[in-house]
Amino acid sequence: MHMATERLSVMGDDRHAETGSADAADVAVILPAFNEELTIAATIEGFHQALPQAAIWVINNRSTDKTEQVASEVIARIACRGGVLNESCQGKGNALRRAFLDISARVYVLADADLTYPPQRACDLIAPIVSGAADMVVGDRLSGGHYAAENKRAFHGLGNRLVRYLVNKLFRANLADIMSGYRVLSRRFVKSYPILVEGFEIETDMTLHALDKKFRIVEIPVEYKDRPAGSYSKLSTFSDGSRVVFTIARILRHYRPLAFFGGAGLLLALAGLLIAVPVFDDWIQYRYIHHVPLAILATGVEIVALLTISIGLVLDSIADHGRRTFERELLRQP
Repeated sequence: MHMATERLSVMGDDRHAETGSADAADVAVILPAFNEELTIAATIEGFHQALPQAAIWVINNRSTDKTEQVASEVIARIACRGGVLNESCQGKGNALRRAFLDISARVYVLADADLTYPPQRACDLIAPIVSGAADMVVGDRLSGGHYAAENKRAFHGLGNRLVRYLVNKLFRANLADIMSGYRVLSRRFVKSYPILVEGFEIETDMTLHALDKKFRIVEIPVEYKDRPAGSYSKLSTFSDGSRVVFTIARILRHYRPLAFFGGAGLLLALAGLLIAVPVFDDWIQYRYIHHVPLAILATGVEIVALLTISIGLVLDSIADHGRRTFERELLRQP
């Protein structure tokens, strides 16, 4: 940790940020917060102690308690760079979108404002970004068993495993923690990542974008602890879990359209053949079709299957063109 801190020495201005390695003055800590008055002060102080020169930004996401007031007072008291930004559109994705639009840095540290992630590990997560070894560093809660020990919601653990399995299968990856909220991102990743989701599925969407665009991902095991007494989670096991699964389906539809539409087309083609079994039997036995409605239905299903596969082929070509365009735009970045 000491070595990572030494590499983050104070810098001059933004022109210097375009070349050379990042430093602590070029690190932005992003803390999305919704009704976190009980934990926001300790979270800010923890990250300020770990990264004294970093700017700490609290994204107040329509809190109805004293989150904004407490955050502003703590930042002023400890003379910390940064401040409080307000985002009126509800959802963690919307809060991060506001942060990425308004905050300029070389390194972005993302964490929840509920004291579940250890601020003292921030330097460890920053080091691969600073050295150029990664575009995204994920604080892995699962490998060390901390999340399993602290998590009191069984379905959340099941959801994590399901999402991890699906993502690793779809993208041939080997990631341990898909949904961790503790991440460090490079400027290159942040400024090339379009946020199109609104809620807690943002972590999954971020991971899928990195995998699809071949950004380098490094996972570092970190400690995790449950929320302190009196603080409550805003996660909804079933609604947020279903949104994550729908996000995976959406990403598959957009980035793997041939697999998505081709698979649907093959299922339809198989269904059409099954529907046509009595029709084939009629023709083999009587050289006459008695099941005319089934023949019409089977023909229609096969036509739809052919159209679905054709759509997959067309969209796959469009997606390939989009990836080529993205790579060219990425090469133009400083």
